[in-house]
Amino acid sequence: MDLKKYIADIPDFPIKGILFRDITPLMADGEAFKAACNRIIEFAKEIKADVIVGPESRGFIFGCPVSYALGIGFVPVRKPGKLPRETVSYKYNLEYGSNELHIHADGIVPGQRVLVVDDLLATGGTVVATNKLVEQLGGIVAGCAFLIELADLHGRDVLNDYNVFTIMTY
Repeated sequence: MDLKKYIADIPDFPIKGILFRDITPLMADGEAFKAACNRIIEFAKEIKADVIVGPESRGFIFGCPVSYALGIGFVPVRKPGKLPRETVSYKYNLEYGSNELHIHADGIVPGQRVLVVDDLLATGGTVVATNKLVEQLGGIVAGCAFLIELADLHGRDVLNDYNVFTIMTY
């Protein structure tokens, strides 16, 4: 199935000069969404993932069906103030400013093989921060899976130490 047919190109969104890759048509089509999730599921099996970790919010959209299909847990990574129990955090710099992500302190068991799942690999900042959180808790990032990779933003370059799987590359 050619999943690129289900990605809408939206010019000048959110600002002029940006070509936004809209995944919602793929999510709205049951067969396309299932096909995308199945590809990530196969990768998760190959790397022998014990648990899925996904950054909010689109990591939830793809990570949860993968964890469900495999019968393994899903651990959310969120912005500050969104998780109710004790968390660990990781701050990272953006082009203009900074960001911070949190994970529950008991979310990962040391030695667990983790698959980090998100919708998009752009510059790699979010996934690097997510990987650092997993590693802070003693987890092993066995792989990172994305629906889309924007190759011109070189996010893969900051993930050289990780097994990266993408379904579509633009």
